[in-house]
Amino acid sequence: MGAQVPVELKLLMVAVIIGFVQIVWAAVAGSGGERDFAWLLGPRDDAKPVGVVAARLGRALGNFLETFPLFAVAVIAADIAGKLGPMTYYGAALYVAGRALYVPLYASGVPLVRTLAWTVSIVGIVMIIGAFFR
Repeated sequence: MGAQVPVELKLLMVAVIIGFVQIVWAAVAGSGGERDFAWLLGPRDDAKPVGVVAARLGRALGNFLETFPLFAVAVIAADIAGKLGPMTYYGAALYVAGRALYVPLYASGVPLVRTLAWTVSIVGIVMIIGAFFR
């Protein structure tokens, strides 16, 4: 039997799934209207406008792509350094929960709660970094 996979690494994989869902959701929302099938299959050299929700999903994806590498490196570094524990567990859980809530809140146009969800995810990363340096 193999070794038990730490919860933090499982949560890292959940974050990967969240990212994949965001990519697909943003792509699907960005199709239609002037973005017909031929344009989507082509080089997309000429920019076509998107609707409000598609634009929000694109910005949310950009935000995910900014924070995910930090989260991934923090979790992997803490694992390699043997620093996994309650702080990394809760930090990873906060990051994943915050990111899972952030996207639908942003797509729906909910301002304050969306920012709180983002803040929760950032606090999670900071907790993992803090555990690494203990």
